[in-house]
Amino acid sequence: MIHVVLYEPEIPQNTGNIMRTCVAANCRLHLIEPLGFSLDEQKIRRSGMDYREKLQMSVYPDWAAFCAQNPDGEFYFLTRYGKQPPASFDYTRTEKDIYLVFGRESTGIPKAILRDHLERCARLPMVADARSLNLSNCVAICVYEVLRQLDYPGLSKTEHIKGEDWLLV
Repeated sequence: MIHVVLYEPEIPQNTGNIMRTCVAANCRLHLIEPLGFSLDEQKIRRSGMDYREKLQMSVYPDWAAFCAQNPDGEFYFLTRYGKQPPASFDYTRTEKDIYLVFGRESTGIPKAILRDHLERCARLPMVADARSLNLSNCVAICVYEVLRQLDYPGLSKTEHIKGEDWLLV
């Protein structure tokens, strides 16, 4: 299973969009407090739409509690300090769950956490004068790279969508 880990997310709309991505991609979402918003806020409800009922989500008071409850897995960290793109990792080489860790919108993942995982740090390629991409976009890009490498397990790739019959006329 793919797990999306948000370390102290600040913007409710980003988290709501990530919730939708997690449901659509069959990922589990982990939120590490403090959050910059309440999970009951209207902004997060609106961006998460009705997906919250189907969302697999856990909330932790801090990084230590998250690590204690999720001790086993392959962890990857998206950070400006990463030296390689997410696509450079071979996600097919593990039988363990895959955890994609993303930091706060304003400051990222603390160096104290990254220090022990430098070989698993990634950065999305972009032009030199761009600081970052939107967090929800980064999550979607990384999740779908893992899914692509795993050949989209459990996801429908060719399902007929209602209302497309007009295309056949």
